Amino acid sequence: MSTISPTNPLDGVEALTFDVFGTVVDWHGTGTRALQDTAERMGLNAEEDWSAFAKEWRDGYIQNTRAIAQGGQASEGALNLDVLHREILDNMFTTPRWAHLSSAFDDKIRGELVMIWHRLNGWPDSSEGLYALKKRFIITTLSNGNVRLLVDMAKYANLPWDVIFSGELLGGYKPNPKTYLGAAHHLSLPPSKVTMVAAHIHDLRSAALHGMKTVYVRRPTEDGGLQEAVKPKSEGGEVDLVMDSFVELARALGCT
Repeated sequence: MSTISPTNPLDGVEALTFDVFGTVVDWHGTGTRALQDTAERMGLNAEEDWSAFAKEWRDGYIQNTRAIAQGGQASEGALNLDVLHREILDNMFTTPRWAHLSSAFDDKIRGELVMIWHRLNGWPDSSEGLYALKKRFIITTLSNGNVRLLVDMAKYANLPWDVIFSGELLGGYKPNPKTYLGAAHHLSLPPSKVTMVAAHIHDLRSAALHGMKTVYVRRPTEDGGLQEAVKPKSEGGEVDLVMDSFVELARALGCT
């Protein structure tokens, strides 16, 4: 059980739950490079905008998971993010922007592309910060990723989770309440003793609605440049803490 200063806004917190894509791992940089490498191996046009491709794939993920979280129709297996990523990818290859690549990316190659999401690099501070935080807190994922994806990613990027909570296990995608409340339930903690750590203000707003504490971590690829506008409650903002890295967070919570 953690013991931190009563003046700290996270006083009494015992577990930190982390958003993963964008918060812990660099989906855009890693994904873009992996797409470029695949294209080069296949001898495709070197001028293709793989950064835009990665962003559009990610946007499809956001749109689909939010729709499902709000009760929208989902195909069988769509709570498994590998299945959803493949469906989004197949659809992208039917659009005017990417249809010219469709024939080059056969079923085997598309399957390989889906696995890119299992091998994303952590941000430079992720491993060090998580290992430090783990000394005093339970640290878990709270991600829309499926279990195998999150396990593979943890091994690849050296992420020392105590527990993996996923949309697949909890029966819904964020921001469905069952994700936040489900994580607290399985930790045998009230939401007030659990903190959501994310680089996305919408995720933290949803967590706070269900009684969780909140930490915003600024990441260069996330929240469309709004990072500097997010302030802690001590400065009139809406989150409990704002940090620039997990190492900084560990230091602030007395873990180093």
